[in-house]
Amino acid sequence: MKYLSQEEAQKIDQELFSEYSFSVDQLMELAGLSVAVALTKAYPKGTNHPKVLVCSGPGNNGGDGLVAARHLKLFGYNPMIYYPKKSEKQLFKNLVTQCEKMDIPFINEIPTATQIDNDYKLVVDAIFGFSFKGNARPPFGDVLSALKEVKIPVCSVDIPSGWHVEDGNPDGIKPDFLISLTAPKLCAKHFEGRFHFLGGRFVPDSLGQKYNLSLPEYPGTEPCMMLQAQ
Repeated sequence: MKYLSQEEAQKIDQELFSEYSFSVDQLMELAGLSVAVALTKAYPKGTNHPKVLVCSGPGNNGGDGLVAARHLKLFGYNPMIYYPKKSEKQLFKNLVTQCEKMDIPFINEIPTATQIDNDYKLVVDAIFGFSFKGNARPPFGDVLSALKEVKIPVCSVDIPSGWHVEDGNPDGIKPDFLISLTAPKLCAKHFEGRFHFLGGRFVPDSLGQKYNLSLPEYPGTEPCMMLQAQ
């Protein structure tokens, strides 16, 4: 299976939109669903309704997090969302409204690492995706600092936030769970957590062949699949 550079990941995304006529909200819905399903496989809820903190950034990765929160609620989890820089795009406003109408709370401040450990079962890191470069701007620097200190599992969507897309980040957050969307990015080779999933089951065969993705075959009707479990 091929691991993508930042440039390759951007080109594939652009072709899905321009050549294959997918819309952003279509792919976001499929990606967010695959994230939520993978989380249920890695962290079964049992008989209670475990609290999950979803940290969403201002871009499409954050949108994946909002979609995942909605599905987690439907799956019997109890998500809460930290979304400090809300996008003005209608798509994102719709996602926020959908979560609010499903009684998913939004919190205004990121809790301390100790509070997160005490109050939640896991954290979903949907802050930055493969377009991220440079250093995290406020308030996300403080968020990443908190996520580096928590003891509960951190679950990253596509890219561990703050990591270089290709080189990773030895001093960054160390997620327990990573779900690579479309195909893994090169930084996934530096992932040392327990669970690595592949999600976003929407890549046409012709596009996969063009970029030599060599994607594994998803089982049955699953929207995600396990690549690694330790």
